[in-house]
Amino acid sequence: MKDALDTFLAVAAAGSFSQVARQQDVAVSSVTRKVDALEAELGSKLFHRSPRRVTLTDAGEQFLPRARNILAEFAGARAAIDESATSPRGLLTVTAPTVFGRQHVVGAVAGFLQRYPGVEVDLHLSDQIIDLTEQRVDVALRIGVLPDSDLHATVLAPLRLVTCASPEYLARAGRPHSPADLVAHDCINVATPPAPSFVWRYAGVNRNQPLPVRGPYRTDDKDGMLQGALQGLGVLHIATWVVSEHLRDGRLVALFPDELDWAPAPGLPAIQAVRMPGRSHAAKARLFIDHLRGVIGAEPWWDRMTAEVLIGAPRLPPVATPQGGSAGGLAKPVPRRVLDLSVGTDADAPFN
Repeated sequence: MKDALDTFLAVAAAGSFSQVARQQDVAVSSVTRKVDALEAELGSKLFHRSPRRVTLTDAGEQFLPRARNILAEFAGARAAIDESATSPRGLLTVTAPTVFGRQHVVGAVAGFLQRYPGVEVDLHLSDQIIDLTEQRVDVALRIGVLPDSDLHATVLAPLRLVTCASPEYLARAGRPHSPADLVAHDCINVATPPAPSFVWRYAGVNRNQPLPVRGPYRTDDKDGMLQGALQGLGVLHIATWVVSEHLRDGRLVALFPDELDWAPAPGLPAIQAVRMPGRSHAAKARLFIDHLRGVIGAEPWWDRMTAEVLIGAPRLPPVATPQGGSAGGLAKPVPRRVLDLSVGTDADAPFN
């Protein structure tokens, strides 16, 4: 529409289709088509056309100032958007999964507000999937495989998993030398089956299917899983963003250094920022997403921290388990008393 209005004003000023075509370095038919389309849209002829002169009709005379106003409004809106990109102001509404939000988003918001003091942020931490249109959310952080939709999605980080346990648990139960040994250990799992298919899955083990691990403690809350591992309740297989600092501090021990070599496979869940296209706050949303990407890093800082820990960990060769299993097989699971502690499913981020 803007292109057609620009052409209409140019023809009205020049009084000639061919002169405008020369000015724009296009064919006369191109100029004519744009004016024809505008006349069809308005349902009225805008020009009297003759071989010698093109003049405005009465309708064209009436439309001329309105066309100028429309283009002026458009230019003003564009300038406002450009200005908001450099000096944004107003409210930005963000949602994030609860644990990820506490650990990684609140600090990023603090830095964003320092950088753009004219912005206010409403941060909602929830494990429910929010309807961006209904709740008028500008940016939603989601962890998982996103369904097809009209939302604009930006990948912030891949999802990488690490297997770990507390030193207290390892002193009591012994250290598993290979992933197959985990079936003889207490493992912290989700309380609401089924668990994501890639959790407890290791290359070359159990025909690349998830291990049938068990343990006396289960929960659907990632912070509950973390706290259970820190309390020595069992082995944990969880996203690096949850445990990287505890691995660095020695409160948790990474069990299998070779996990460092396992790049995330295509199609695995990722940490993503989604936003609605065409919203009035789109410029602020893009700035916030860019800020998050800068805080997280091209290689997420929690993955770099985990990699440093894994590089320094001893690399132990696979050995047979006491039940006769090996790195390529499965040990017989030991019956255990099971405690279910279901504190709510992280529906927005079921995979981390």
